[in-house]
Amino acid sequence: MTDDLQRIRKNIDALDARLVKLLSVRARLAQRIGRLKEGAAYRPEREAQVLRGVLANNRGPLTDAALARLFTEIMSACRALEDSLTVAYLGPQGTFSQEAAAKHFGGLTALVPFASIDEVFRQVESGALGYGVVPVENSTEGAIGRTLDLLLSTPAKICGEVMLPIRQCLMSKGGKLAEVRKVYSHTQSLAQCQQWLARHLPRAERAAVVSNAEAARLAARERGAAAIGPQTAAALYGLKVIARNIEDEAKNTTRFLVIAEHDSAPSGRDKTSLVMSARNIPGAMHELLTPLAVNQVSMTRLESRPSRTGLWEYVFYVDVEGHQRDANVARALAELERKASFLKNLGSYPAAVA
Repeated sequence: MTDDLQRIRKNIDALDARLVKLLSVRARLAQRIGRLKEGAAYRPEREAQVLRGVLANNRGPLTDAALARLFTEIMSACRALEDSLTVAYLGPQGTFSQEAAAKHFGGLTALVPFASIDEVFRQVESGALGYGVVPVENSTEGAIGRTLDLLLSTPAKICGEVMLPIRQCLMSKGGKLAEVRKVYSHTQSLAQCQQWLARHLPRAERAAVVSNAEAARLAARERGAAAIGPQTAAALYGLKVIARNIEDEAKNTTRFLVIAEHDSAPSGRDKTSLVMSARNIPGAMHELLTPLAVNQVSMTRLESRPSRTGLWEYVFYVDVEGHQRDANVARALAELERKASFLKNLGSYPAAVA
């Protein structure tokens, strides 16, 4: 061992010892805060502010994503000293929803899988669990209709969002591409990988199933079968990864929502989600959007969906920048309340950090 290597390792050991002491100090401060404040240990606006502050000071070589993950785990560990937190997600284990929940809440949060988006909402509405994580849209395949319908019909509020880059893997028991005759996956994952499948497995049957985890389970039992899904599913079901990053769009991302009985306080960089309907008169949609423009509220998303109350009647899902307590957003909401035939505020929440 060279003298330089030995010296560097001693420096690392000394830094690690300092980090442990500093983390212990941070944890004790978090415990003091927990005793002083009222309400739940998880405060989405505060955690978003912490992550933004950390990333603002990042000078590398760690990426923002890596540093955000480290500090999410630190906050998860400190939060666990204050209160036990249990979060529902769309299961089973080995799905992208589980990855999104772990990314947002950290590894020391209890994550409980449920078989449907409806059941995740039900757990939150009933108060059985405090929070839920559900997919709402994919950058390639668009909106998740069931999530939008439940946001309209239930009292659940949005208190956070997670942006998860989707990295699809092809996996099988044998681990050889030439042996694959059938590919199992969720409908959306099959759609996200159709060009890759057309190039590499043009003759393989494509079978849609309820989740990528179910696809992995089936592939583990069937000769000549493979599954598409997250790499975590391969480890869970004893599969070998044949190919990584097979999604057609390199920037393929799914947006998840964190739902609760409440939304979030302002964090300084927020979004507000609405659902509304227009009166059946000429120019009604223009009239609805005018309050946003007049009050300089930036709209980041507009999605139409059948209202299910009448033939050819629609509701519109809108995301805007800003918190409902911001003066310009509050003015716009007040005007929308007067002009819309129906308006529901789905919640204000911190914009995803990393």
